[in-house]
Amino acid sequence: MIRHIVFFTLKDPRQAPDIISHLERLGTIPGSTLFEVAPNHKADLFGNEIDIVVYAEFPDLAALHAYKQHPTYADVTSVVRPRRELRFAADVEV
Repeated sequence: MIRHIVFFTLKDPRQAPDIISHLERLGTIPGSTLFEVAPNHKADLFGNEIDIVVYAEFPDLAALHAYKQHPTYADVTSVVRPRRELRFAADVEV
């Protein structure tokens, strides 16, 4: 199983609810066994720069790659990319 975790910082954190609604569309793409999008509660004592977290699980890397090739992924990316400051991603096999 692959855990796909993405962290976003936003140019304008007040836009988080709208950006989250766009990112939630990624959950409609076939292939993930679990998909979640949530705002960061910023409760850490040392770093709270992250605004939004996307968490998804895929059975294997092939499913993750197919997910990223889906037209919905490209559409959501075109809306979110200009509104984010940074994006960090990790893909971990467990």
